[in-house]
Amino acid sequence: MFPTRALFGRSVWKVFLSHAPSPSTQHPPIRTTKRAATILPNFVGLRFAVHNGKTYVEIQVTEEMVGRKLGEYVATRKRFTYKQSKNK
Repeated sequence: MFPTRALFGRSVWKVFLSHAPSPSTQHPPIRTTKRAATILPNFVGLRFAVHNGKTYVEIQVTEEMVGRKLGEYVATRKRFTYKQSKNK
């Protein structure tokens, strides 16, 4: 069974890694709120939908991401800009 709802606690990651789908097949993204999860070499090629506090943002894992955290690639705040006045 392929988990698509949310990833589980730390001990379940070991089971998930042994049954992870191959990146060559087309699967829906793995939805997770675990922003502190470390990206492992087994995740290369997989798609994750990481929660940013409001919505799920989809990311594709590449080789350069290994060893980093999932939350590093999903911004939790909007960019701030000053609104321009139309009267000027």
